[in-house]
Amino acid sequence: MKLRYFSHSSFQITSDAGEVILIDPFFDGNPTSPVTSAEVSADYIVLTHGHGDHLGDALKIATRCNALLICVNELANYCIDKGCRAHNMHIGGSYLFPFGRLKFTIAHHGSMTPEGTYAGEPAGVVLTVDGKSLYHTGDTGLFYDMKLIGEMTSLDYMLLPIGDNFTMGIDDAVKAVELARPGVAIPMHYNTFPVIAADPQEFARRVKALGKVAWVMGYGEERRL
Repeated sequence: MKLRYFSHSSFQITSDAGEVILIDPFFDGNPTSPVTSAEVSADYIVLTHGHGDHLGDALKIATRCNALLICVNELANYCIDKGCRAHNMHIGGSYLFPFGRLKFTIAHHGSMTPEGTYAGEPAGVVLTVDGKSLYHTGDTGLFYDMKLIGEMTSLDYMLLPIGDNFTMGIDDAVKAVELARPGVAIPMHYNTFPVIAADPQEFARRVKALGKVAWVMGYGEERRL
């Protein structure tokens, strides 16, 4: 499969069968995004929580592409009320989709839509696609159960925030890698706005000092996993 990083927390997974999965598609109004929402299509859209920089352009893209939104129950119902298709889930639950298995995990954050609707619990998500496991932590602080998530899943890739202020900063993100022990750690949720400025190369150096691999992906970059 292939992984593309747009910026902020927005990623695209393309399976070997050609299924396209977006995670937290925030393009329009994102000063670091290399694309607009009109340039992106999807079969599935995974949302970690309802904040505007994660819900982003999901409804626009889902309406245009008839994509299936996958998120926790309350946020899924919100999307359904907006006329979109959604698959309701919740933290700890997993489901086998045509592209592979998806499981939601806890995340320590908040969740409310831009218009003030309660959007349920924030979440991280573990996807297993084409035999590879990928953990997108969502917006979260550090928590010790990341060790358990890594032990239960044997993570190939971990996507985690380093921007501080609203989420983990570099210190806590490096500790998260130490706990979860993924094959590759990929930083996200940094430098979109001044308040979350961070140096991804510092994160990469410190992860490498643990004997682990870190990729700093450029905006719009795609890699085969």
